[in-house]
Amino acid sequence: MRILIYSYNYHPEPIGIAPLMTELAEGLAARGHEVRVITAMPNYPERQIYPEYRGQLYRTEVRNRVKIQRCYVAIRPNPGLLTRILLDGSFSALSFIQALGGWRPDVILSTSPSLPACVPVALLKLIYGCPTVLSLQDILPEAAVQTGLLTSRLAIRAFELLEKFAYASATKIAVITDSFGNNLIGKGVPKRKLQCISNWVDVNFIRPLPRQGNEFRRDLQLEDKFVVLYSGNIARTQGVRTIIRAAKQLQQFPQIHFVIAGEESQLTELAQLALELGVENVTLRPFAPRHKLPKLLAAADVSLIMQKRNVVGFNMPSKTQVLMASGRPIIASVPSYGSAADAIVQSQGGLVVEPESPTELAKAIVQLYQNPVQAEAFGQAGRQFALENYSFEQALNAYEALLKQVVAPAGEPQKNSVSPIAGVSPELGEAPGLYR
Repeated sequence: MRILIYSYNYHPEPIGIAPLMTELAEGLAARGHEVRVITAMPNYPERQIYPEYRGQLYRTEVRNRVKIQRCYVAIRPNPGLLTRILLDGSFSALSFIQALGGWRPDVILSTSPSLPACVPVALLKLIYGCPTVLSLQDILPEAAVQTGLLTSRLAIRAFELLEKFAYASATKIAVITDSFGNNLIGKGVPKRKLQCISNWVDVNFIRPLPRQGNEFRRDLQLEDKFVVLYSGNIARTQGVRTIIRAAKQLQQFPQIHFVIAGEESQLTELAQLALELGVENVTLRPFAPRHKLPKLLAAADVSLIMQKRNVVGFNMPSKTQVLMASGRPIIASVPSYGSAADAIVQSQGGLVVEPESPTELAKAIVQLYQNPVQAEAFGQAGRQFALENYSFEQALNAYEALLKQVVAPAGEPQKNSVSPIAGVSPELGEAPGLYR
């Protein structure tokens, strides 16, 4: 097949959707498909275009047999409503022009966010006469409204209309959890249009590695410490300040030390809070390069997933699968009714505690610090669950089959329809789902 992937985020961005879409594109290309990617100039998580990509309107690259067509975007470090509109508008307009500069695809696979990109994707569907698959990584504007990122009634209404248009115009929608699908069904999206394919992790790349001799523990002089690690985006939805407050409560345990790895500009506020509280058992450090991520995760005795209590329950942080694959126990400070909590409970890979509660987080950390056998069992169970449910090969098989299914001409038997492997629901609500 000739597959056009429409994704705002892509390599070399180190976290979030970018690694997922990069692995998917390269995996499909490795199986003999022609793949080209329409994406923005890399800018995440710093929200500044990377230096080597600045001053260019368009840029085309080839990496691992994938043709990457980039466009300029009007990005600002702290986007408000108007700057966000400018960002989404610039990507939608300029990326559409890029998408026309190449071969005709058999199918278009788009990701959301960015939600406004559904407009150029729908136009391309008409121009090329091909089906489209929407890979839904977040549900907007619902998530933005509940976390306070979107407050304007006019903007909310506009995004709601865009959301309806995105679902209506897509031939198929791939949702990452059953709860995503249930949300869409509640909005009138037909079940037959939905396919549940969980996000994945490269279980050969992210794997359990020894703590002893770990370069991060050595460089940070933490070789004899019980390391509690948070690595990832530090945004409004995460509630990472709770970690600093929990660390304050645990200063009586000199062996317990916290490490927070994030984008440098996002660490400033946390450093100020730690200074105000007199917290000395926290180390703040910038992201590790992607190729060093397995070693960074291996430096942990416990890894953290953080969300605020008002985060939409169906949200599933992509780090969940990654942390499970690393073989370390997880403490998830997340809403108990949400997808992340469900995954931790189902996998038996760790503990779920009340979000934004430093006391509950501190108690859970002490529990695992004082019970190393339990901590080790959690880590092993999480790793096994990742192998069985979140492997890249499973997700790649599922996406490839789904794309073949929608490409099949009308009336032709769909021999390559998606099979009910672990982590894939052939028709959401009528067959085994993500966690069953």
